[in-house]
Amino acid sequence: MFNRNILHMGRWIRFLIVSATALCTFVLISRMLPIDISVARQTSPHNAIIFVADGLRPSSVTPNRTPTFYSVANQGVGFVNSHSLFPTFTTANASAIATGHYLGDTGDFSNTIYVGFPTPNAGGSVTPFVENDAVLADLDNNFNGNYLNEETLLSVARAAGYSTAAVGKVGPVLIQDVKQGNRNAGTVPPPDTIVIDDTTGKAGAVPLNDDITAALNNAGLPLVSPTRSNGVPSTDADQSGSNGFSGSNTTPGTKAANITQQQYFTDTVTKAILPLFKDRTKPFTIVYWSRDPDGTQHNQGDSLNSLVPGINGPTAQAAVKNADNNLAQIIATLKSLGLDKTTDIFVTADHGFETISKQSDTSFAKTLSYPGVNTGFLPVGFVAIDLAKGLGLPLYDPDQNNQLVTPGSGTIPFPRSGDGLIGTDPLNPSVVIAANGGSDLVYLPGAGDQSGLAKQVVNLLLQQDYVSGLFVDDSLGSIPGTLPISSINLKGSALTPTPAIAVNFRSFPAPDPNCENPLACGVEVADTGLQQGQGMHGSFSRANTYNFMAAIGPDFKQGLIDRAPVSNVDVAITIAEIQGLKPPIPTENGTLIGRVIDEALKGKSSRVSFTSKTLESEPADNGLKTVLKFQKVGKTKYFDVAGFPGRSIGL
Repeated sequence: MFNRNILHMGRWIRFLIVSATALCTFVLISRMLPIDISVARQTSPHNAIIFVADGLRPSSVTPNRTPTFYSVANQGVGFVNSHSLFPTFTTANASAIATGHYLGDTGDFSNTIYVGFPTPNAGGSVTPFVENDAVLADLDNNFNGNYLNEETLLSVARAAGYSTAAVGKVGPVLIQDVKQGNRNAGTVPPPDTIVIDDTTGKAGAVPLNDDITAALNNAGLPLVSPTRSNGVPSTDADQSGSNGFSGSNTTPGTKAANITQQQYFTDTVTKAILPLFKDRTKPFTIVYWSRDPDGTQHNQGDSLNSLVPGINGPTAQAAVKNADNNLAQIIATLKSLGLDKTTDIFVTADHGFETISKQSDTSFAKTLSYPGVNTGFLPVGFVAIDLAKGLGLPLYDPDQNNQLVTPGSGTIPFPRSGDGLIGTDPLNPSVVIAANGGSDLVYLPGAGDQSGLAKQVVNLLLQQDYVSGLFVDDSLGSIPGTLPISSINLKGSALTPTPAIAVNFRSFPAPDPNCENPLACGVEVADTGLQQGQGMHGSFSRANTYNFMAAIGPDFKQGLIDRAPVSNVDVAITIAEIQGLKPPIPTENGTLIGRVIDEALKGKSSRVSFTSKTLESEPADNGLKTVLKFQKVGKTKYFDVAGFPGRSIGL
C-alpha cells in the first residue's frame, strides 16, 4: 500500500544515502523497511518527465495550434477537471508540484511573500519576489536550510540514486530541489541535481557539475543561458522583438514569444541531459519548466489598454505554440534514444490566465495622478494606498529602502512593486501588503491580539469593488464576510509567516462577442505594474484555477478522459508512486497533501468517487459573503472558485 507521505524524507533520506554504499547494506535495509520489495528490486524503474507549460489554459489546446499537447491528452490521459492551487501563482504551485503539499505546509503562499527579515539578495526587502535563485538561497539560510520545510520529488529521487534535472524558468526550477541552490558556504561541491535556468553561467547561479558541463560542451551548447531578448539589442528603440519587454502605458509590450531562451533550454534537455542520463543506465526524473505561454501572455503588446483581444491575441498564441514545440522536441528525442517506452510524461500548468483590468469605482488610489499611469486607472500598490488611507497611517515601500510613499506625488508616488509597510515605523509595521497580481496577501506582524486590526482591514476591503472574497487566519476569529484560511489549506506547518488575510480580486468575462467561453477570455483586476490589456493570474476565478493537465507513458492508461478532480498537489505523489519511491515516512512536516491519481494508472480501476461542496461565510453588514466551491476525493480538496457572488468567473 503506497504511503502518501512519501515526500517527508527527514532521517530516512540520510539513512538511505549512507546505506547505498554497499549492496549488502541495501539488502539489509530492504528487509528492515516495509516497502514494496518487488518495486525496490526492479533493475530499471521507469523514467519520468514533468513538463510544466507555465500559464497554459485548456482552451488554448487545439489539434491545429498545439498538436503535441492535444495528442498527449487524447492518446494518454486527459484531465478535464484539473486545478491550480490558490493563490494561483507560479512559485506557490511550483512548491506543490515539487512536494505534494498544499501551501499551508510549504509556506510559499505567492510569488511575493512577507518573510519577516530583510532579504539580502532582494535589496533588504521584507517582501521579496521569490522567482530568484539568490532569494531562494536567502530563504533557505533563514529557515533551517529549507524554507519549504518539505522534501521534494527530485530530492527523494536523487537520494534513491536516480539521475535528476530541473530546466527552464528561474525560480520554479530551483524549487524542484531547492536545497541544491543553497551554496553560500563556498566549499559546497556542485549539486547532484542538474539545474539550468535563466541564471546559468552567470553570477550567483547554481553551478554545473562536471558531467553536465562535458555533455553541454560535447553538444556544442554554451554554458551560459541566453536572456529573453531573442537577440534584440537593448539599445534598439523598438523592443517589440524582445520577449522580456513589457512596454508602458503608452508603448505596447512584446510581439514575440520566448523563442531563443526556450530553444536553449530544450536543447540542453534533448542534446545533453537525455543522452547523459541514458548513458548512466539509471532511472531519471526531470522537470522542464516552460516560461511560455506565461511570460509572453504577461508582456504581450497586442492589446494595450484594451480588454480585447487581451491574452488571446497572436503573440500569446505564438507563445502557446512555442511551448508545444518544446515538448514535441523532447518526445522526438525520447523516441530517437529508445527511451519513449520507459518514460512517463506528465504535463501540467501551474495556473490559468486572465487579461488585466485597472479599473475601479471605489478606490481612493485611482482618484490620484501618477507618472506612467493612465488617468483614472489603478496604480500598482492600490491596495496598500487604500488601506493606508483608510487606517490613517503612513505608507512605506519595502522595495525602496523603506522610504515614505506620498501617493500621487513626490519622489515615490506609489510603491514600486505594490508592496507596502503601513504604520508609524517601517521597521515595525502594523500592516504589511505583499502585492502579487490577481490577489494580494495582508500580514499583521505586530505582537499580541491582532483581531481588532484584522476587522478594521477587512471592513475597509469590503468597501472596495475590486475585492471578491476574503480569507482570514483562523487565529483572528470569525469575521462576517470572510472564510478561514484553513478552508483553502493555507493553514499548516509552514515556516514562513502565515498571511493574516488573503485578498481575492474581482474577475469577469471580457466584452468580446467572439468569445463564447468565459474561462477563455476572463479579466481580473490586478495589483501589478503591467498595463490593462496585458496578462495576469492569481485570482480565485475558475479561469485561473483551471489549468491544462495530461499524462502519457508506460504507466498511464491510453485514451482515458479523467473526469475526477486532480490538481498540482497530486503530481509529485503520483510520479513517486510509478517510480517506486515509497519510504514509509510519517507526516512529520504537515498533513496537507495530495493523492495518487490511481484512476489514471494502468492496472488500477478507472472509477473514483468524488463530491462537490459549497461553503459560505456569514454575510457582512453590507450583505457581501465569501463563497467557496470545491470538490473532494476522500480527504483531498480541489478548489474550483471563490469570491463574492457576481464578482468571480465560475461562481
